[in-house]
Amino acid sequence: MAILVPGVKSILRKSSFHVPKGYLAVYVGESERKRFVVPISILDEPSFQDLLCKAKEEYGFEHPMGGLTIPCKEDIFIDMTSHLKIF
Repeated sequence: MAILVPGVKSILRKSSFHVPKGYLAVYVGESERKRFVVPISILDEPSFQDLLCKAKEEYGFEHPMGGLTIPCKEDIFIDMTSHLKIF
């Protein structure tokens, strides 16, 4: 199951690998990771870019999860993304 972040409350119940056009999947968490589907417009946000830098420092460009993994607590990620004007 993936959580769609445009309001942070919607849940995608189709295939766990389905990502709508204009969105990307990210894995969030420090030990147990949850999959979130976020709009690509989030990539322009400075606070999200900070998370990407943290991910690069921690994992480099190759991570065994196979996808973009953000090493922060899930509640922090939800709080940060829910305040962004990305839509």
